[in-house]
Amino acid sequence: MSDTPIIALRGISKSYAGIRALEAVDFAAHRGSVHAILGENGAGKSTLIKIISGVVQPDAGEMRLDGQPVRFASPSAATAQGVVCMFQELSLIPDLSVADNICIAAPPRRMGLIDRRAQLRRAEELLARVRCEDVDPRTLVRDLSLSRRQMVEIAKALGRDPRVLILDEATSALTAEDVQTVYDLLGRLKAEGVTVLFISHRMNEVEALCDRLSVFRNGRHIETFAKGERTDAEIVRLMIGRDVIAKYPPKPAPVARPPVLKVEGLEWEDALKGVSLTLGKGEILGVGGLDGQGQKELLLALFGVLKGVRGRVDLGGRGLPSSPITAKGGQPRVALIPEDRKTEGLMLPLSIADNLVTAGFERITRSGVIDPARLEAAVQEGIARLQIKVGHPSDPVRTLSGGNQQKVVIAKWLMTDPDIILMNDPTRGIDVGTKQEIFRMMRDLADGGKSILFYSSDYAELIGCADRVLVLYDGRVVRELEGEAISEEAIVGASLNIGTAA
Repeated sequence: MSDTPIIALRGISKSYAGIRALEAVDFAAHRGSVHAILGENGAGKSTLIKIISGVVQPDAGEMRLDGQPVRFASPSAATAQGVVCMFQELSLIPDLSVADNICIAAPPRRMGLIDRRAQLRRAEELLARVRCEDVDPRTLVRDLSLSRRQMVEIAKALGRDPRVLILDEATSALTAEDVQTVYDLLGRLKAEGVTVLFISHRMNEVEALCDRLSVFRNGRHIETFAKGERTDAEIVRLMIGRDVIAKYPPKPAPVARPPVLKVEGLEWEDALKGVSLTLGKGEILGVGGLDGQGQKELLLALFGVLKGVRGRVDLGGRGLPSSPITAKGGQPRVALIPEDRKTEGLMLPLSIADNLVTAGFERITRSGVIDPARLEAAVQEGIARLQIKVGHPSDPVRTLSGGNQQKVVIAKWLMTDPDIILMNDPTRGIDVGTKQEIFRMMRDLADGGKSILFYSSDYAELIGCADRVLVLYDGRVVRELEGEAISEEAIVGASLNIGTAA
């Protein structure tokens, strides 16, 4: 490894509207390494990679690439010098094909026109590189699952021949098989001399992939060290500035709970094939299984999003909601925390305040007209309830960190005072401190009589949070786990449809 860092920052500072995002940061990464950038949401990681990739300009400081001073005026300028960033919020255009998206920056041309055949070949080559030969490059991106979209985004980044590849939560929406594919890919890139800056909140990934780790907190670079020099507990302490007392709040003793939701034989197209379940009052019911086994469709069906759903649903004496409006407005009231906060949970150009009140609009109106006093009170309540870190409620919600954006989504739906809360992978792509806040909030809501049905791709979350766990396989519940039976071995076995006997 060369002594000269491939990328080096000295004294980098950046403020937004008077709020310091980075302060006098020194940072360096070497060629042919995988370097983790760790920190809570709001620690400065996103601003750091935006500066490196030319999205924003620093207020002070210097950046060097291969020892030479650089200042990228735009992402295209950074890409031209081999610095490529794949952000957590996907940049794909849903109504274009996979091939169009992969080659959008520099499509192959022939006689001044886009060479469609060459573009398809290029897309096929890059998809094969990320082991996605099953994806037809002519498919529209909107018809792909979130996991497949993320793999297409990685293929698109590789198509730009990076020397420095920045991956921001690149595995957060992937299936276990795709995660392994990314692991293998990063190993090959490292051997080829590519430097990878890797942002992840999953410590097992950091341990498996990274050579060095840099921790950021409150806009400052706290420490850089080699893998293995710090324990997980020490790393978390560096990230959040305090000891972690307990990752998951204690579960209550098992008790008989009156049902608030009964589902029998729920079916929808090929995704749901006879799902039955009961959710009790004040219960946290987890849903596990490999990604794409019907978990998302189950939650969408119960929220009234899907049409043509068959089966029996008893929701406090009424049937399946016909729409999200009837779901959130009926008795019991139902709320859904969706899978992708960027595209399904928020309106990014609108303010934090506007996003907070969109689901509970009736709370801030009087005779159909917005009451300014009610609006301000509701917004302040939502911010305080989830301790959302904001500059001003009028700031665009897109300016918040990922964890604080997720808090806005949750706070928005809590304003409807739901009795049943459906949650689709609610901690995906957020930091350990915010995760703990959400875990405590979930248990507090359940202790207060709210009922929670939540899917998580992280088995540890199901084990730590859920009173019971249902494992889905091929659109069916193949196992129900409770108490001491909730273990990683049992969940994994049922997820693969093996060892499903009670």
